Amino acid sequence: MTNLCTNFIHVGQIHVDRGSTSISTVLGSCVAVCLYDKKLCIGGMNHYLLPFWNGNGLQSLKFGNISTPKLIEAMLEQGSNIGNIEAKIFGGASIYFLNSNQNIMVGEKNILVAKEILNDYKIKIVAEDLGGTLGRKIQLNVQNGKVLLKYTAKSDF
Repeated sequence: MTNLCTNFIHVGQIHVDRGSTSISTVLGSCVAVCLYDKKLCIGGMNHYLLPFWNGNGLQSLKFGNISTPKLIEAMLEQGSNIGNIEAKIFGGASIYFLNSNQNIMVGEKNILVAKEILNDYKIKIVAEDLGGTLGRKIQLNVQNGKVLLKYTAKSDF
């Protein structure tokens, strides 16, 4: 078995790679879209915090409507063809904060924006693990497109 070099991404980051590598992140209400080109063995992942950039300030990859198209563009820049890309999406948990004003279903909105954008680009979602109340640790193996998932304890958030 080949040892994989792991690239960890944080909120507002994208990583696209090929070869003996993996991409990982930890999610709560955030969503990660994992893309994989099965013909060229190119994989990519984003990690976003909020569904929509409202036009104020600078555009940022922490917003799903900015991050997901940028991830798709990065895959295409590496030589992928839209028809060869498949998606797996994770996250969107309902993580409740002490301040009830923050409970605005951010996780659910993050999930919806991912699905809408992938549908707009005609990228098929082949797997998903979404919602719930637990966070997730995920790792995308770029060699084969498989994603390992582990739920986090509630105390991790």
